Order: sequence, then structure tokens, then C-alpha cells
Amino acid sequence: MGMNKEDAITKMNHYGQQGIPFVFLVDFDMNDILVLTIDEAKDRLLYSIPSGTNIEPVPIIKKEVEWHITPVSYEKYAPGFEVIKSHILNGDTYLLNYTQPTKVSTNFTLEEIFSASSAPYKVHLKGCFTCFSPEIFVRIQDRKISSFPMKGTIDVAVDNARVVLKNDRKELAEHNTIVDLIRNDISIVANQVEVEKFRYIDHIETNQKDLLQMSSQISGILPENYPEHIGSILFSMLPAGSITGAPKPKTLEIIKKAEKYNRGYYTGVFGLFDGRSLDSCVLIRFIENQDGQLVYKSGGGITFLSNCQAEYEELIKKVYVPII
Repeated sequence: MGMNKEDAITKMNHYGQQGIPFVFLVDFDMNDILVLTIDEAKDRLLYSIPSGTNIEPVPIIKKEVEWHITPVSYEKYAPGFEVIKSHILNGDTYLLNYTQPTKVSTNFTLEEIFSASSAPYKVHLKGCFTCFSPEIFVRIQDRKISSFPMKGTIDVAVDNARVVLKNDRKELAEHNTIVDLIRNDISIVANQVEVEKFRYIDHIETNQKDLLQMSSQISGILPENYPEHIGSILFSMLPAGSITGAPKPKTLEIIKKAEKYNRGYYTGVFGLFDGRSLDSCVLIRFIENQDGQLVYKSGGGITFLSNCQAEYEELIKKVYVPII
């Protein structure tokens, strides 16, 4: 069991002030938080991210991936979707990230999935979960803080997939909303906030099918003494806007009502602070051990343009491992 939000902020600010490197793992509800020095993390947490890793090279796992999924039924998915649409029509929220669990059967262990998968951000909490996330939360380098919300997914096999994704009205509305939300979040802690890149596309390879994902970059400038406030800065922007929605406080209430399950560490964040710079990710593309049953959690953004069947299919499309 981890610590609460207040204790985590105090500890992170202290480490930042002292210039002590640490890693952090924050669950979606922000009540089971790990803040560990690099040495403390070795026995509990494995990670491989662009700014650092605590794993040794391991032999390549030479076996085909067996992958069988049992998603939540459409009949169980649809009522939550209808709850969300009614709140959208009522003006309570205009974008909400709706997620559900999928049971998975595979010949890979969580640690093997961590080792064999290809992703910018890989995290393995021993005995608990593996995450192979393509989504950056925030990066801080030389006082510059940047966030990279990811909204918009399409199968590469679709004819003119890039053009279709760029011109999709629903995806555009969703992306614009999140960019605006993240810009507001960064404005709480930084000055000179701007959208540096808008709607750029990444290619993701998986064991099921290849996907295109759309992101943007929003940046600002932090005060000179930001390391001593590093915990306060991060938690002022949590939970991440890309996996909640907008407006954030009311949307969080609706999520609880619609989803009716515990996200846990899924859609939380992981990060590494080296004493001055910070790199972190949103914990999506996430598979966990629930009493011996592997469960994959996935979802997508719901707007007034969303279609229930299409959103259900997107949830299933995101149940993959990036092992080629």
C-alpha cells in the first residue's frame, strides 16, 4: 500500500529541494502512491523510459504471442455510454474518457510482456501490472515544461488512414478539447504557455494491427526554483486531462457513475526525476494481475458526436501488446 496525495507531495518536494533523484507511481484516484529513490525502486518496480532504465539487457524471448481476449459485453458497455451521453447533452461534460476491463489469456507473463514489448515507456510493478505506454504526461528540461496529450486512433489498414484521421470531426473535437484543457493545466504552474505542435501523428506497431495515434505538444516556462515544488507542480495537473475529460472535476464524478469499476494504477502516471529534469508517462496500454486473472484496461474519449458501437470497437482495438 502506498501513501496519500499530501504525503507524496511533501516527499517529492523534499527530494526536489535536496536534488535527490526518485521515481513515482500515482494511481488514478491518487490514494495509493509510490515515491521511491532509485535504489528503493529496484526491488519493486522495473522501468524503461527515454530518460533512463533500471533493467539489465535480457535475452530475446523467442515464442509466438498467444493472445485471447474476453471484452466486457456490448450489453454491459452500452448503459455506461448512455449515462455519459445524457450528461453531455445536459452540458455537464463535453468530453469524457470511458474505459472498461477486458479479460486476457496469454502464454506470456507480465514480466515477459514488459521485457519483450516495444514502447517508449515501459513500467512493471512486480506482481501487479505491466504498462507499455506510448503517451508522455509531462517532461521538464531547463525550466521548460511540456505535455503531449494523445487523442485520436485509427487502424493503419484503413484507406488513406492519415487523411481520414485528420479530417474526422469527432476526433478533431476531442483533440481540440484536450489541447485546451492541458493548456489550462500548464498555465496553473507555468508562464508563456503555447501550443508548439498541433495534431502530429505517430505509428504504433502491435501484435494485432498497426495503429496511427494523434498528439499535440503544449509547453510553458517554470520558475527557477521549480525543483523544490516538483510534487506540487505535478499534482496540480493530476489526474491527466487526456484520460479524464473536461471540465475535469464534474467529468471525474460522471466517470465513477458510468464505469463502476476501479481503474487502480491504470490511467495514473509514472515518472523519473533526476534532480533537475523530469520525464513521465500516462499509464495507458495496461495489463494487470487480478488474483491470477490477467485484465487489460482500455477506453476512449466520448463526445456529442460519439457512436456507441464505434467506441466499443475502439476499446477492443486497443487491447494489444506491442510485441512483433
